[in-house]
Amino acid sequence: MNYTELLRQLAGEAGLPRDLAEWEAEAAFAAMLDGGVPELELGGLLAMLHQKGQSASELLGFGRALAQRVARLDRVHESVLPVVVPSYGGASGEPNLVPLLALLLQRFNVPVLIHGSLNREGSGSAAYVLRELGIMPSVGTGQAQEELATRGIAFMPGGALAPGLAALMSLQGRLGMRSIAHLMARLVSPFPDGCLRMIGASDPGDFAKLQQYFVASGEVALLLEGLGGESFASPHRRPRIECYDGGLCSVLFEAEAESSRSPGSLPRSPDPAVTAQWIRGVLAGKVPLPLPLVNQLACCLYATGYTSDMNQAKALVAVETGSLAAA
Repeated sequence: MNYTELLRQLAGEAGLPRDLAEWEAEAAFAAMLDGGVPELELGGLLAMLHQKGQSASELLGFGRALAQRVARLDRVHESVLPVVVPSYGGASGEPNLVPLLALLLQRFNVPVLIHGSLNREGSGSAAYVLRELGIMPSVGTGQAQEELATRGIAFMPGGALAPGLAALMSLQGRLGMRSIAHLMARLVSPFPDGCLRMIGASDPGDFAKLQQYFVASGEVALLLEGLGGESFASPHRRPRIECYDGGLCSVLFEAEAESSRSPGSLPRSPDPAVTAQWIRGVLAGKVPLPLPLVNQLACCLYATGYTSDMNQAKALVAVETGSLAAA
């Protein structure tokens, strides 16, 4: 591959960049993931893609290259899709409640794989909260498969799930910016037979790209505005929650207007130990589950195929959580 020509193509003529064809995007990203691009050219490609933005066809090509370089796991249940949750962002000073959603889905026997970073600065990563809850990282696919089969929840570090992608993401400090690798991390799936990706995006540009991708790919996903890019609904105000399947988008919940409604008791800090203790209180029925998370849980049951009726999903969650408001 001629990287000089590729850079010239991305720059375009007269400052007007040209999008890559789908096959070109696949070949270019495959080379990046395999470590086959020289360092100088790699930095230039990542910077140019960041500046240009991505088309739907480019995202499809990137996604196909990535899918061939991700560890593989088998589905635990044939009738229910596993849920795959990226957790790379922290939660902007808020408690990370991704582990709570995973443990609630566990009660419905819906398997959940969370993947993310173990080296996140600060303590807002789901990995640290999961550790406090006794859920340790799986260092390989064998351990993750066993955890999913026996416990219904597993956490895999991004470096174990997609090493090439993790290497690209690690360049953020040297490049001084996030790259296309960070967007593609949200699209990782180790289940070749299908899954539900539950994705939060706080950047409007990323949100629009993810919408384009799931319409074009036909894959199944829940997409919402997440706190700090994390994949859980704000307990203070429910965001719009969109479901994608077969190239179609359904709005399962509209965003709430700003209100003074109290979300109830929340962890007093984002400290993992404090958050884990609060989660235990919710699971024990001692602390009320904020309504936006009740709504999101219902969306998960519907999108995984646990039930084909959204109203039934709301009712099931209402019974499990003791919240009539979900119905």
